[in-house]
Amino acid sequence: MMRLRGGATPAVMTGLAACAAMALVAGCKGIEAGGSAPESGAAAPAADGHAVSPLKNPDGTKPGLAPVTSETDEAAARKLIETVRTKGRGPKTGYDRDEFGYAWMDTADGVPLARNGCDTRNDLLKRDGRSLRFRSGSDCVVIAMTLHDPYTGTTIEWRKQKATEVQIDHMVPLSYSWQMGSSRWSEDKREQLANDPLNLIPAEGRANSSKGDSGPASWLPPSKQIRCAYAVRFAQVALKYALPVTAPDRQMMLKQCGG
Repeated sequence: MMRLRGGATPAVMTGLAACAAMALVAGCKGIEAGGSAPESGAAAPAADGHAVSPLKNPDGTKPGLAPVTSETDEAAARKLIETVRTKGRGPKTGYDRDEFGYAWMDTADGVPLARNGCDTRNDLLKRDGRSLRFRSGSDCVVIAMTLHDPYTGTTIEWRKQKATEVQIDHMVPLSYSWQMGSSRWSEDKREQLANDPLNLIPAEGRANSSKGDSGPASWLPPSKQIRCAYAVRFAQVALKYALPVTAPDRQMMLKQCGG
């Protein structure tokens, strides 16, 4: 039971209850899986405290993608982004998803959550989902969950029967990385990028599909509140793997954080 301080009157209590009820109703908008995304200015649903700012999650093991909001954090974000190298985007010649190992392998050494007996996709669903339900007899295979999608600002009640309603996004797309230099990496390093939780986030399927292999200059999450956080995470991945980004991409990333 909440205990009000300062001698609150019944009228104040009633007002607080009304505000709480309105917040709950607003938070349920888009609850139906596959429902339409809110307008691009919609707030990212991080108010439950589950999602973590990328500035406080440098290895990607904590859940979600909380907005970067304070001036101090925006300044730190810009400083980080400014350290990312730039170069032109190379050809896509020779790119194939299999060059990064088979999808959601548990054996990519050198990244968190590897070799834990659970494939990468389910690791990410467990990291970011709430109210998880697992397949009978398993503590790995997620069959239902609630996902607060940072990209669209919606809440998705996901069921495995409609698996594609939630997809795992590579923040730095694998094809993008290929064009920026991963074509010359070892197979092990490419497998790390493809399965590194720092580079992965569950998101609404249609938003992820619309992204394709775009960089930030061509695609940003529909929810404006999350765009600086998205830029920070893109930069974190680029720096970890010594990947450059295009000059327009870095310019757009800085812009999202007030630069």
